[in-house]
Amino acid sequence: MDDPADENLAELFWSVARSLRHLNREALEPLHVTPSHGRALAVLLRHGPMRPGALAEHLRIAPRSATEVVDDLARRGLVERAPDPGDRRATLVNLTAAGSAAGDAIRSAREAAADRFFAGLGADDRADLTRILRQLRD
Repeated sequence: MDDPADENLAELFWSVARSLRHLNREALEPLHVTPSHGRALAVLLRHGPMRPGALAEHLRIAPRSATEVVDDLARRGLVERAPDPGDRRATLVNLTAAGSAAGDAIRSAREAAADRFFAGLGADDRADLTRILRQLRD
């Protein structure tokens, strides 16, 4: 067994991140949504209709990959494409009613998984971790 003193901060952080991603995948399985589809729906739910290129930027993926995600979601009836009223040559991606419902279900499933994951931490530790993560993010 490895000596815990040998673990560095980055290794611990990535180990926790992997565990959280695994729980996220498990939480999404019953909804039949991949993590990338879930992230796309969450972005659209949070920010509203947007062009596929803007969605790609939010997801930090290539525009072609965003097009594939949108195509998959459109086939499932979760998003639809519509002309951009500001530029009729451009397309906006909109959530459908089913997409909004799926986005809400995804948010709830992720929150429940996170609550289970962090359940072992007391209120003070959660507050400290939140503060530290915000500081690192910003």
